[in-house]
Amino acid sequence: MSSPKKTADFPIPLGTGAPYLPVAIAGDPATARLRGMAKSVDVPGTILERLRSACSRLETDAATCADSSRDWWAVGLRWAHAGRAGAIAAAIAHAKTAEEVASVLRICNEARVPVTVIGGRSGVCGGSIPVFGGVLLDVRGLAGVVSVDDRSLVLDVKPGSFGDHLEYELRTKHGLTIGHWPQSMSLATVGGWIACRGAGQLSNRYGKIEDMVVGLDVALADGTIIRTGGASRSAVGPDLNQVFVGSEGTLGVIVGSRLRLHPAPAAERRAAFTFRSFTDALDACRRILRRGLPPAVLRLYDAHEANHKYKTGDRHLLLVLDEGDPAVVDASLSIVSAECASAEQADPGLVGDWLAHRNSVASPATLLDRGLAWDTMEITGSWRALPEIYEKTLAAVRAVPHTIVCSAHQSHAYSDGACLYFTFVGRPPDGEDAWEAYYNAAWDAGTRAVLAAGGNLSHHHGVGLNRARFMREALGPAFEALVSIKRALDPNGILNPGKLGLPSPFGSVDWP
Repeated sequence: MSSPKKTADFPIPLGTGAPYLPVAIAGDPATARLRGMAKSVDVPGTILERLRSACSRLETDAATCADSSRDWWAVGLRWAHAGRAGAIAAAIAHAKTAEEVASVLRICNEARVPVTVIGGRSGVCGGSIPVFGGVLLDVRGLAGVVSVDDRSLVLDVKPGSFGDHLEYELRTKHGLTIGHWPQSMSLATVGGWIACRGAGQLSNRYGKIEDMVVGLDVALADGTIIRTGGASRSAVGPDLNQVFVGSEGTLGVIVGSRLRLHPAPAAERRAAFTFRSFTDALDACRRILRRGLPPAVLRLYDAHEANHKYKTGDRHLLLVLDEGDPAVVDASLSIVSAECASAEQADPGLVGDWLAHRNSVASPATLLDRGLAWDTMEITGSWRALPEIYEKTLAAVRAVPHTIVCSAHQSHAYSDGACLYFTFVGRPPDGEDAWEAYYNAAWDAGTRAVLAAGGNLSHHHGVGLNRARFMREALGPAFEALVSIKRALDPNGILNPGKLGLPSPFGSVDWP
């Protein structure tokens, strides 16, 4: 694994282009104790040999399989800290081509062996955990730019490409950008962005990943490869791109993608304001979006988070950044200034402070060493509902015994609503069961408060395993439509079973 590469013309050091997990499995990963979430499916030796000949490389080493069967989910990190694992795959199939992916799926489908696709494994909802064991399908070998159409502003890129390396190549070689900059920029892959319906910190300007997808290549459970989208706009039936965007590997495996591009920004401007109330600040954001030219970033911290990060006392802090064509940026900031006229101006240098740390994450190992439980809940709501969602969700989580703090910020805004990003920290009593009991109670309280106030279950972290229990409640009767799509595309249920709350032929999942 190479060291991060520092560059003078890129906002962050380039990462290693490989998965990184912040908490190692204590002791020998090969002997990690299983959480026992579900019964593992046996993978016969004959199937392993077929898989070995179907892909570039097959790994069955126990330690490697254990370490690869997890992601950044807080519960999984807690298990690792205690020398445990939620589930462990029997093998890892490394694919370098779409055809190899199709071959692996075909074999597993015939043998009724579950398959969990992995890439950067930076998800925070347990989506990469192979609940029923089986095979991990690693698609990092499908990496690199296929083509750049500067005239049409369309990128053809393979799903195993890591975000920071891709963006660096686009900017330095082509003067272009995707505009997708998540906190996990150095940790996540393009396929992960798409599969989990991710959002970047500049989504006000460029949209979420679903707005960027022009077309996809998808390998279905039986090994068939289909091509979706591809036109600038069409009326050829439903948009099949959106069937697979956000499906988290449960409906198909992304093996290729075409994404929209933009010219690299030629100008940038920054501003900052403080408000007496969070509701007033939200309304200023709403008015800015209503005028139709939002800046790339409208990042609103409530007083607790603002003071913790920027020492702003009891004021709520709005950070503003825009980038792009100079004329557009000037107009956008002019609108911001007009709509924030009643607020107090703050030091624009605070935006620089945020930029310097925007890809940083707290050390989970340090939190675990201190006996703390934590997580973040990013949800969406309409502008009308957001003030109530904010107040009631904070109250609900703070009322859970052992909660130390719960706070929020608004991180992505649109004309009809925005994302609220709640963070909670608690100190449960000692013991693995007590930690999980507190964690689940906080999630139950916060999520049900959000849904009761008219909010949405997730904005960009997805569902995975952690939010699976809320899916039927969140979607209502539409959940059965999703179940029908799953049965049609994956009749044997081999693709990432146990996720999105979908029924599985391999049994039930003991979580929470």
